[in-house]
Amino acid sequence: MPFSPLVLLALLFLLSLLLAFIQLGILTISFAKLGLSPDSALLLLLISLIGSGINMPLFKIKAEQPPHPVDTPHMLSLLKRVMPPFTGYTTIAMNVGGCLIPVCFSLYLIYHNPLSVFDLLLAVSIVTLASYFASRPIPGVGIGMPFLFAPLIAAAVALMINPNFSAPLAYICGTLGVLIGADMLRLKDIRKMGTPIASIGGAGTFDGIFITGIVAVLLA
Repeated sequence: MPFSPLVLLALLFLLSLLLAFIQLGILTISFAKLGLSPDSALLLLLISLIGSGINMPLFKIKAEQPPHPVDTPHMLSLLKRVMPPFTGYTTIAMNVGGCLIPVCFSLYLIYHNPLSVFDLLLAVSIVTLASYFASRPIPGVGIGMPFLFAPLIAAAVALMINPNFSAPLAYICGTLGVLIGADMLRLKDIRKMGTPIASIGGAGTFDGIFITGIVAVLLA
């Protein structure tokens, strides 16, 4: 699935914004609250950026052809990857930058922070339920959710459950909660969208899951 020139320009623009954020110290502050050095934070960001263009196929599900052709908004259609034709099945894939890396980093935070199993399960469950009911399938786009909803919920939940370790708990419940509630539990809705490929983790690094974790940490 090659990227169009406009997609590459968009990625370069987002990378420029990312570097600007680093210069301002916003992301550095966020990762410092998670116990990462500036060098480790930059490495994580670069790996996530590279991984955002990689989708690992997991399995296929039988899907329905939409009754009417879906008109994708013009600006969104300019930035979409070239997709193969729909053949009655949807390939479920895992995005490396938007799913695998955030999950691995969440496991790292769980191992290096004294968070109880009860606190983790409670926080992730609350964000999962909130993300599920706040997310909606959007034909031609994917699963959508208000941008700041999940970070605000994750930060509030982390502060209430464990204020002493609210930053790592906010990242963990924010990323895992959105992945489970807005992606995995919404797989049944993918069957009705008639898309050839659906990626858990969305567009990758700049998708809501990665941003949710960072913003939640800043707010916690």
